[in-house]
Amino acid sequence: MSHRHKISLIIPIYGVEQYIAQCAESVLGQTYDDIQFIFVNDGTKDRSMEILGSLIEDKFSHLKERILIINKENGGLPSARKAGLEAAEGEYILFADSDDWLELNAVERVMEVAERTDADLVYFHLIKEYGNRQSVKRERTYTVKDKRLWVRNMLNYNAYGYTVTKCFRRRLYTDNFVSFPKGGMHEDIYLMSQIVFYAQSITHLPEALYHYRKTNTDSMCAQKRSVRHIASSRNLLGLYIAYKDRLEGSPVEGVVDGIVLRAGWHSMIHDCDLFKEFPWLSEAISKAKLSTHYRTPLLFQIFVKIYNRLR
Repeated sequence: MSHRHKISLIIPIYGVEQYIAQCAESVLGQTYDDIQFIFVNDGTKDRSMEILGSLIEDKFSHLKERILIINKENGGLPSARKAGLEAAEGEYILFADSDDWLELNAVERVMEVAERTDADLVYFHLIKEYGNRQSVKRERTYTVKDKRLWVRNMLNYNAYGYTVTKCFRRRLYTDNFVSFPKGGMHEDIYLMSQIVFYAQSITHLPEALYHYRKTNTDSMCAQKRSVRHIASSRNLLGLYIAYKDRLEGSPVEGVVDGIVLRAGWHSMIHDCDLFKEFPWLSEAISKAKLSTHYRTPLLFQIFVKIYNRLR
């Protein structure tokens, strides 16, 4: 496969007029030369695209040949990421969210490691920004032999599933079956569990290169817990459906029981009938094995089994 660029940097945009300038400055100001910049306008209704356009004209007009702007109807973050990925021409892919920002040498550091190790996937640390304080989220080291453990840990929140901290070869997407989520909660885990699984070589870069803004009250993570739980379960049940008929040797083979038991628990405690929405869920829960390795505590798994039997 030929590549026009070494890496494509994809930034979905929606409702971020307060933050887009800082994000775009950090993206377009990268010290690495061979980057394709893809900004995906996900039907934003504010001035985000106007601000971005002015910044490009005033400060980064020399990069115009490498800047692609995609305009689409609003479909949510996963669909915007997919649109950018479909248009990408780089050997490697890196995502950034438009209310966050990168260290100016982030791509240079990542590509230095990728080229030196010939890795399919390079992952790094993240800094959560809370306005007046920071918190560095450091990921443990995983090798290609630990892929299934890493996927399981992501699903159980014992590892970070952030899309924005993982730079991967585009062929992991183009050469394999990869499903995209429909909803916007834990879409990172949904996508990255597949990309991690398909990687044949993995390198850990233990540096904090990405700034993740936690003060944006419009983000999905700022919504109340019940909404987040149900949205997450719907998304992850969608991942299960994507591989339901091809589970053996799939990215989700070892985590499906945890997914369905958690969905059953969320359905119980949040009074949302996921059993009706997903008619096969009851049978899947009946077959699911209990385990202390799941995010849902063992006692709650037992409650789900009993509830499922008595329905």
